[in-house]
Amino acid sequence: MAAEADGLLKRVLVPILLPEKCYDQIFVQWDLLHVPCLKILLSKGLGLGIVAGSLLVKLPQVFKLLRAKSSEGLSYQSIMLELVALTGTMVYSITRNFPFSSWGEALFLMLQTITIAFLVLHYRGQTVKGVAFLVCYALGLLVLLSPLTPVAVVTLLQAFNMPAVVVGRLLQAATNYRNGHTGQLSAITVFLLFGGSLARIFTSIQETGDLLMAGTFIVSSLCNGLIAAQLLYYWNAKAPHRKKKEQ
Repeated sequence: MAAEADGLLKRVLVPILLPEKCYDQIFVQWDLLHVPCLKILLSKGLGLGIVAGSLLVKLPQVFKLLRAKSSEGLSYQSIMLELVALTGTMVYSITRNFPFSSWGEALFLMLQTITIAFLVLHYRGQTVKGVAFLVCYALGLLVLLSPLTPVAVVTLLQAFNMPAVVVGRLLQAATNYRNGHTGQLSAITVFLLFGGSLARIFTSIQETGDLLMAGTFIVSSLCNGLIAAQLLYYWNAKAPHRKKKEQ
């Protein structure tokens, strides 16, 4: 019975959370303080948790837009730059064959971000432009993931992530400051993104060893922290009521 339980535990943990040698180190030799294996377990657990959480992280923002039928307070330019950064991370990670637990949230965040971008255009009365954007983005993504795109171009796209993240978040911060409120920006989404980017600093170093990826998440954490701080500062500020439909 004990052997069956041990076999079941091993099938669950290896190789999803632990390599076999670390499983033996911790669960066979009972070396519970083996630091290298504990770091792997923590990194894999955090990574999978971030990926799982990313399935829902931007849904509060989507629902808030649908409920308000308004995109007031959201910077479209900021959303597009975030989409560029997410696309760069996803394509770069696939090209480098990084484990899915180290980048999987980029895929789900990308899908939610293009939904938000479409809704912003839709509520500005530019639905046709929104549909055209979805088609063009899908075609562009297919080209980036195809053998037609040189690896150097993919690496350059990932390097562009840092300035894209900084400029995108500063545009949103400037919009918040100019409006004196955060409009339809979702606090849940912002704080989840902030926490996720902080955790990704550790997991990217542990799982990929790629300094370009780690640097991107450090910059992203600082910028997400700025937006989170603004949400707290403008917590009780309300957007002025507008009778006219948003342009």
